[in-house]
Amino acid sequence: MRKFLILLTLLLASAAALAADLPYDEQADAKAELQQTLAAAQQSHHPVLLILGANWCPDCRALDAALKTGKNAELMAREFKVMKVDVGNFDHNLDIDAEYGHPIAKGIPAAVVLSPDNKVIYATRAGELADARRMSETGIYEFFERVSRQAKP
Repeated sequence: MRKFLILLTLLLASAAALAADLPYDEQADAKAELQQTLAAAQQSHHPVLLILGANWCPDCRALDAALKTGKNAELMAREFKVMKVDVGNFDHNLDIDAEYGHPIAKGIPAAVVLSPDNKVIYATRAGELADARRMSETGIYEFFERVSRQAKP
């Protein structure tokens, strides 16, 4: 019985650690969070990079991990206010997807760059990031570096 309890404790701890690493907050009030992010963007004069994805999606998790390291992390911090929106199984926060022209139609993760006054500057329309786990760190950097240039006035 004692071994069983130890094993159960280890399994629960492992599950909690894995859940902590999931990039998309499935319980978030995405609309309220978007309004807060846009307000912060107005203060900083940086565009918002809205990334739509889901925790079950390996490409979404790969993109999230890539954007948190090295030159990609530096680019994100320097050029954007980043916000992630969970789309579940294409059944969650679809009103946000619709508001910005359905960027998830060709796959996730999808990205939308918004001006601080909530105008679309750029949006993925052809599934450009849907194969993120096969993109190199450099490929991801070059993609977002191009996007950041488009976002400049």
